[in-house]
Amino acid sequence: MSERAGGTEAEFTTAGGRVRGRRAGGVTAVLGIPYAAPPFGAFRFRAPQPAPAWDGVRECTAFGPVAPQSAELPGAPVWHPGDEDVLSVNVWVPDGAVGGALPVFFWIHGGAYTFGSSAQPDIDGTALARAGLVVVSCNYRVGFEGFGLVPGFPANRGLLDQAAALRWVRANIADFGGDPGNVTVAGHSSGAGSVACLMAVPQAQGLFRRAVAHSVPSAYYAVELASAVMERIAREAGVAPTAQGLLSAPPEALVAAADRTAASCRTDPVAAVHAFDPVLFQPVVDGEVLPADPLRAFASGAARDVDLLACHALEEYWFLHAVGAVREVTGEQDLVDAAEALHLPAELVDGYRALLPDAPVLDRYLALFGDARFAEYTTRLAEQHARTGGRSYLARFARRRGAARPWHTADVPFAFGTLDAAGAAFLIGGAPDDEDRALSRRMLRAWAGFAATGDPGWPAVTAGTTPVRSWSVPADGLAADDASVLRALWRDVPFGLMRPARLAPSAG
Repeated sequence: MSERAGGTEAEFTTAGGRVRGRRAGGVTAVLGIPYAAPPFGAFRFRAPQPAPAWDGVRECTAFGPVAPQSAELPGAPVWHPGDEDVLSVNVWVPDGAVGGALPVFFWIHGGAYTFGSSAQPDIDGTALARAGLVVVSCNYRVGFEGFGLVPGFPANRGLLDQAAALRWVRANIADFGGDPGNVTVAGHSSGAGSVACLMAVPQAQGLFRRAVAHSVPSAYYAVELASAVMERIAREAGVAPTAQGLLSAPPEALVAAADRTAASCRTDPVAAVHAFDPVLFQPVVDGEVLPADPLRAFASGAARDVDLLACHALEEYWFLHAVGAVREVTGEQDLVDAAEALHLPAELVDGYRALLPDAPVLDRYLALFGDARFAEYTTRLAEQHARTGGRSYLARFARRRGAARPWHTADVPFAFGTLDAAGAAFLIGGAPDDEDRALSRRMLRAWAGFAATGDPGWPAVTAGTTPVRSWSVPADGLAADDASVLRALWRDVPFGLMRPARLAPSAG
């Protein structure tokens, strides 16, 4: 590393060439560094390829282009057809980071495996870097480009991109002051699902030491369902469901076709699950890139050498309902139909009715499906990891203030220290107060401590007990064991792969 221009700029050396970032407030941000070649043209639908080297010093003071998608998120760039150099990393380096000694915190953004980018303001790495970490985030292929099944091409290309970014970290992070042997990979929602998958992906083995997973989705596709979704999108795009046909459709055509499919598939007789969960893209358990879904991989002990910090929010699905991402359910029969579509036993519907006897159907639906999609699966991953010899910790985001709920995504700006970022007020339910800022500092310290030492500050899960930290205001809580009536309802409920409605769910 070297400094220029009176300390306002800093330069670093990577395998591809020199890069220059911008210093401010004790942190240098180096943005938009290519870690792989543009995944288009001859490289479309293929595993990530090496990035071309460059001469001179590359200015890296702006985020790189985002992957093909239709989303427009507050404060973040949008994708434009023709943007191709979408595989890039960003690095935040605290002043004084030299010698490759600092822990590395590698963040994977969420967005239903369909949208999002590392440029979102609520995941800016500055505050975490000030806490003594070298922070890295990456863009990767989302939607059909990253997770659509294409005959003859690798599945889960988005996961392969993330693994390639981690290899870039292993090769280059020492010049930024980071320790390549002490990397924590972290994410939220589909980013957390990616983290859990990477713990089982052979191409990512040995590239990180610890993992942070907030709100891990329970959805993983069997090949049959991924193929059915691909065929539906190809038909909507007007091309054959073959490699040649899909390659003939430009990225914008497949983005538009996927959007139309998501809007219409609620009545799809083949993939009836999408009537209540319209997310079209999930990691595919293809037996090669992803040999098993995370819960089964953890059960085999495949990830026992990676420390895990898992967290979920108490009311995950209320956020998805607020943004119109899930179907409205207000009748008892609709709730039964929704449970059947997701292969949930009727006993769960009865159990939530007994636990919440005075709650409207909508509230019971949101509680049940939030637990099914995020809370129970996240908790079970932490427990399974501990049972097979791994070290794991569990937390729950329970902060309430006024009408603000502890819902999906609210925990992210707290842990990143970005409560004042564009869009954060909606995520956390209004402007932050002093108690919120104190909670943010506590959560950020827990992340930093875990990344540095593997200990976030409370007892680990064991084979027989599930201690859980409750993030809240004005003070946090700690339960010695998670033995609630709600958890008892889930004890014998399996999580299987998602399959077309005409096929039975897998056992497990």
